[in-house]
Amino acid sequence: MTGSTHLSTWVDADTKLRFGSAAARQDLSESALLKRLVGQMLAAVPDEMVAPIAEVDQRDARVTVRLVPEDRALLRERAMARNMPAATYVSVLIRAHLRRVAPLPGPELAALRAAVNDLAILGRHLNTIARLLQQDRREVVPGQRELFAMLRVCDALHDRVRELIRANLVSWEVGHAEKAR
Repeated sequence: MTGSTHLSTWVDADTKLRFGSAAARQDLSESALLKRLVGQMLAAVPDEMVAPIAEVDQRDARVTVRLVPEDRALLRERAMARNMPAATYVSVLIRAHLRRVAPLPGPELAALRAAVNDLAILGRHLNTIARLLQQDRREVVPGQRELFAMLRVCDALHDRVRELIRANLVSWEVGHAEKAR
């Protein structure tokens, strides 16, 4: 067949065994069944979903960088601190620099989301207190001690979020200091 090419994938051993069994039940090879399934999938979706994407020059898709051993060690440490592979970490740094965005990895974003959620809960409680005060229902409103406790929680949460943001920004900007010569 002219212009044909190879299509393959990696699956776990159980999936391969089950796929092979399904092919055998249809008196097909695994390759023939895969070809049939690909054809069925392509026939079932609109043409615009499977139209060829414009060719992109792949020569710039991959960038190779040589690092001195000390910088490689720092890269591994920084990437591990963010639970990222080193290549992903470098990619995030480059994207952040090119697009002028402050990168925010998953764990740090999750911490900020949790803080926002906590602030929303506190806000709802404070709104309830304000409504009760407007209705002059002071007997069901928390006392001064409880309000000051809420304020302390707000201040602590504010400080933690501010520190998280500062630490994040600094960690992306700070490099390895050169030793004085």
